[in-house]
Amino acid sequence: MKILIDRNKIEKRVKELGKEITADYKDKNPVFVGILKGAFIFLADLVRNVNLDVEFDFVVVSLYKGKKSPGMIILEREVLTDLSSRDVILVDEILDTGKTLDFLVNHIREKGAKSIKTCILLSKRKKREVSVKADYVGFEIEDKFVVGYGLDYNQRYRNLPFVGLMDEKD
Repeated sequence: MKILIDRNKIEKRVKELGKEITADYKDKNPVFVGILKGAFIFLADLVRNVNLDVEFDFVVVSLYKGKKSPGMIILEREVLTDLSSRDVILVDEILDTGKTLDFLVNHIREKGAKSIKTCILLSKRKKREVSVKADYVGFEIEDKFVVGYGLDYNQRYRNLPFVGLMDEKD
């Protein structure tokens, strides 16, 4: 496996994102909503670098794989925090097609959030299936299959401290 983004670069960029969010949300109490399973490592590191009083919660979504409505997004775990009139920062590890992020931004908006921003560790350079742009982006990467730092292949490699390019031998 080839290392695409090493541990030190990730740590440095997550600190920078934390400072940006701290400045943007000065005197506010945002709710960070992590998309499980992939965002949990990024979210944990991110909130430790945000110098604010914050709350966090999680959602779980998946793609429906049946014959009827394939690719439809299913909400498997709902946010438990009351998001009405709250500033929400939706956190995910990767922005690929845009479907998940678009679905969740709309879902959180329906819950009455005062504001919604998105924070993504990795944004793939590609044409999205849904037009969506992240507010905070850690790194722009090529459209390659990557693992590590929360990203997996068949539930493996999430615990790697770097982002690596999958190899046919892996």
